[in-house]
Amino acid sequence: MHLRKVIAAVLIPFAVAVLVGLAVLWPGGAPAHERTGVGFDRQTQDATVTKVVEVSCREAGASGVPPTGDTSTAEGSSAVQQEKGTCKRATIRVDSGDDKGRTFTEIVQPDQSRQLHEGQEVVVAYEPSAPKDLQYSVTDINRRLPMALLAGIFALAVVVVGRLRGVMALVALAMSFLVLNFFILPAILQGSNPLVVAVVGASAIMLIALYLCHGLSARTSVAVLGTLISLLLIGILGSVFIDWAALTGNTDDNTGLIHGLYPTIDMSGLLLAGVIIGSLGVLDDVTVTQTSAVWELHEANPSMGWRGLYRAGIRIGRDHIASVVNTLVLAYAGAALPLLLLFSIAQSSVGTVANSELVAEEIVRTLVGSIGLVASVPVTTALAALVVSADRPGAEPAPEASVAARGGRGRRRKR
Repeated sequence: MHLRKVIAAVLIPFAVAVLVGLAVLWPGGAPAHERTGVGFDRQTQDATVTKVVEVSCREAGASGVPPTGDTSTAEGSSAVQQEKGTCKRATIRVDSGDDKGRTFTEIVQPDQSRQLHEGQEVVVAYEPSAPKDLQYSVTDINRRLPMALLAGIFALAVVVVGRLRGVMALVALAMSFLVLNFFILPAILQGSNPLVVAVVGASAIMLIALYLCHGLSARTSVAVLGTLISLLLIGILGSVFIDWAALTGNTDDNTGLIHGLYPTIDMSGLLLAGVIIGSLGVLDDVTVTQTSAVWELHEANPSMGWRGLYRAGIRIGRDHIASVVNTLVLAYAGAALPLLLLFSIAQSSVGTVANSELVAEEIVRTLVGSIGLVASVPVTTALAALVVSADRPGAEPAPEASVAARGGRGRRRKR
């Protein structure tokens, strides 16, 4: 009971501070801005491909030999091949917006990765300042139906296997997205410090997800405390090494567009915020698993002291560490495979690849998160062992507890 009071004395003020932070930093919506028409900052509408006919690329004017006549380059060779090939002229009907029902045509070249077919639903970009014939262009495929179906299959699988716990996990997932979309992202766009916003938002997500999925109990509180300590370590290490490595956080077109639209945003702070939020999901998994393992060990053998519980729990944690760290590295390698292929084609050394800011960001992100994960195992295991071992009524186990530990049955003797 004393240890539970200590945990409550830490977590209750922390939860109050998170609520105060949410109230103070609440943005009230993302700030408005004038669209640039670049990248994701374009006006888009739904559309449908109504007709596709094959035409000669020469007649369509979709390709041609470079003005220099040099066909030795990749661009020149591709232009010659396209000129001799067969293109497609697609007629596309706009299905939403003020121009609903309007049609336009687009030429699809034979070597284009995205080919169109009749009846296909697409997303079109709208540029009002362009000539009328060029205002609309196909920018992507409409994938809402398959994505929604996949999400439904995922939700069904979680509910069937997890039952009520699965339902609560889906509710917690929805709450996490709400915090992300209505607090974290708009607050950063409003000019608030990305690190402070990430800490408050991640803490809110942590409290909501863990207590909603696992209940208001000492076990969950231990997992919350272990996650909080690990997040603090990740924040400190991330801040130190992002500053030391001079990582700007502005490494691609998307971050460049964000910096151009909102120059007041601290991009390195945004990078650190991403490290904290990205580490939270895996941290929850590790801390909850370790806490549950220690509690189950205590249930199996109530006579085991906190040292025995810690040693048994840390053996389980070592296996967890090995698998989780490998998962983080492989997850980045899979996501960055095209980039790594480019470095391989250029025959760049490992040192050159690691030194480039684009890769160095992910290395710092992965290593800082992994250090936090590794640290969460002994911290959470020690806290769980201390709390659950304090539930013993005395130094010696009760007779019925000893019998239960041996797996047998018996009646209490009268004294």
